[in-house]
Amino acid sequence: MVQSRTHTCNDLRMEHVGQQVKIVGWMENVREVGQNLAFVVLRDFYGTTQVVIETEDMMTAVKGLNKESTISVEGVVRERDSKNPKLPTGDIEVVPSKIEVLGRCRHNELPFPINRSREADETQRLKYRYLDLRNPEVKNNIILRCNVVTALRSAMIDEGFLEITTPILTASSPEGARDYLVPSRKHPGKFYALPQAPQQFKQLLMASGFDRYFQIAPCFRDEDARGDRSPGEFYQLDMEMAFANQDDVFSVLERVLPPIFAEYGKYNVASAAPFQRIPYRSAMDKYGSDKPDLRIDLTLTDATSLLSGCGFPPFEGNTVKAIVVTDFSGTRKQIDGLCNEVEVQSGDKAYWFRYDENKEIVGGIAKFVQPIKEQVVEALGLTPGCFVGLTAGKLLAAQKTAGVLRSKLGAFCPGHMDVERYEFCWIVDFPMYEIGEESGELEFCHNPFSMPNGGVEILKKAAAGEVDPLTITAFQYDLVCNGVELSSGAVRNHDPEIMIEAFQLVRLGKEDVKAKFPAMYNAFTYGAPPHAGIAPGVDRMVMLLAGEDSIREIIPFPMNKNAQDVMMGAPGFVEQKQLDELNIACTAKEEE
Repeated sequence: MVQSRTHTCNDLRMEHVGQQVKIVGWMENVREVGQNLAFVVLRDFYGTTQVVIETEDMMTAVKGLNKESTISVEGVVRERDSKNPKLPTGDIEVVPSKIEVLGRCRHNELPFPINRSREADETQRLKYRYLDLRNPEVKNNIILRCNVVTALRSAMIDEGFLEITTPILTASSPEGARDYLVPSRKHPGKFYALPQAPQQFKQLLMASGFDRYFQIAPCFRDEDARGDRSPGEFYQLDMEMAFANQDDVFSVLERVLPPIFAEYGKYNVASAAPFQRIPYRSAMDKYGSDKPDLRIDLTLTDATSLLSGCGFPPFEGNTVKAIVVTDFSGTRKQIDGLCNEVEVQSGDKAYWFRYDENKEIVGGIAKFVQPIKEQVVEALGLTPGCFVGLTAGKLLAAQKTAGVLRSKLGAFCPGHMDVERYEFCWIVDFPMYEIGEESGELEFCHNPFSMPNGGVEILKKAAAGEVDPLTITAFQYDLVCNGVELSSGAVRNHDPEIMIEAFQLVRLGKEDVKAKFPAMYNAFTYGAPPHAGIAPGVDRMVMLLAGEDSIREIIPFPMNKNAQDVMMGAPGFVEQKQLDELNIACTAKEEE
């Protein structure tokens, strides 16, 4: 069958009246209003057109067809008597002389109405994703994604970057998340790993003499889903620059991203260069987060010396953080709801009191604050109508809980959050090391291939016990927009001597480094240039631009929260023959 439409379902206008046309698409709706009179809405990728059935032959052609059948319509364009100004094609209609069925829908009932698919249960949407994607609202998110990727690619090429693809089958390496492993048929007992990121390859490209590299890179991590993180695979704008420092990386993205956000975003205001730079420890102290939403004007105040001795048990011996909200009008019920949300999200409680219009301390923990009212009012700068949110605990716990409270209060108080804009910032000077939650030992905080502030000298001092490793910062940076971490990056450690010193602090010696990262270590011994890079997440970027809360809304075929593709049935069992070829024995099977 040769398909030859003359127009799409979004093309026809008044200037086409009287023309013979052929359009094709899905039969979205049929409304019969008489014996031989019906109105058909035909939808294709581009839009919709009304087709008017006025003869017995044409009525016979559509009668009995289920919605979502695909048809071809040939006929004449005419002006509509009753126009629809909400549709681009609302001034015209097509009177058919021929209707052909191209693909019959064999289901009387659809799993959900196409144009209301977003109201359906997510499992149904993912199982019938091919129907969900017919919804123009869902489809437009995927179109947006395509346009953004094209714009990113064009902008990077204009900046002098080469698009180079890196391997998908590679070696397992400690990147911070679980690998997806691929067994080797030719090498029994050995495995490939899908790359968590092209980190080593892009650094090797710099050592190979390439100056500027990028790709829209697929990354694979076996980790749990969140609203802003899809399990399994994701894509990032991966880039690296030779003979470059932190400022060089910043300047590229500050030129590339704002125009794209301004053109394609839900909001047309985006931060101009240079983006604000906030040291990690300052971000935690001021905002309670290393990904602060700068649209919110609320900040944290340290109230430890002010309130730790007020007699309220949770404050004693702990760090106390306060957030002052002016002109607060929430009810007690709403405050309790906010505090409950904070506890659910952070695992720690939030406390509060108010300074009312009568200049009295009321509500929450007021009885503990009342005796030191004057000091509190002065220290916190309270004015009548203020609400004070409080958190307590060890320093980091108090900060993080206050960060959650700040976000909740910002969203709850419109006057304290400028929603309709994209506010970027750089978080810089991350700690190089941290104490691992599971191991209880010193571990790399972010990227192990980052250059420490202070170079090899600071690492040697730490090894000698002259410097606390936890105080060492690195040339590591995050790009944050509206409270969402878009990417992490770093100035890389390109010197083998510094690399060895850095890994020795986490109990890995020279031979361990050479064994785990043979290509990088050897390449760097042949003279590597200083280099730096970053990798903004494409999925998160498009999610922000589309104004969506879930990353699954902007991925064509996403997995569910349990890392399952319910449409394709993945992951699934395979035949024993396949396992035997790969020398694999399954010791356990998931209960069905």
